[in-house]
Amino acid sequence: MAEFSRGFGSRRRESDAQLPPGQYLTADFPVLSAGPTPRIATEEWEFSVVTETGQTTSWSWEQLQALPIDDIHTDIHCVTRWSKLGTRWRGVSLDTLLEGVSTTAVSAMAHSYGGYTTNVPLVDLRGGRAWVAFEFDGAPLAPEHGGPARLLVPHLYFWKSAKWVRGLVLQERDDPGFWEQNGYNLHGDPWREERYW
Repeated sequence: MAEFSRGFGSRRRESDAQLPPGQYLTADFPVLSAGPTPRIATEEWEFSVVTETGQTTSWSWEQLQALPIDDIHTDIHCVTRWSKLGTRWRGVSLDTLLEGVSTTAVSAMAHSYGGYTTNVPLVDLRGGRAWVAFEFDGAPLAPEHGGPARLLVPHLYFWKSAKWVRGLVLQERDDPGFWEQNGYNLHGDPWREERYW
């Protein structure tokens, strides 16, 4: 049976133009996980992109840090209905990591240390919309929030921003990941309330 952390509860709804439907504001950063928190040393961390033909490109922690780094200011929205506005992150754009990757894939399966997976259409990972993030609010990303690095796809519900990310496998179909196989929406747009099947 899966181990779930605190935070899967209901709260009041608020009316705010910055909030997607059904969300409420939080000043906290709730910790929600389906399992124990992996502890990955940066010396052992690696991120890879595997195409549908099996071609693999990988980066060590040092190689990732040598790439152009973006400062990201964005709102985040969890499917459990909390939203946090004006968050600050640093990371490497997926545009940079996918540059030069030859693919006809339409989707990617994000894989995490610890076994978590989530599917994300490639269109949602390109165009300055997604990053491999390793800093939050001016500090290294804490393990409980996905450190040393997590996928950051802030325009989708936050379960798509896979914690402890270790790579993307590009796919010709948009196959479901962990939560998607368990009733969550394949896409996850908070403004359309794409929460569940």
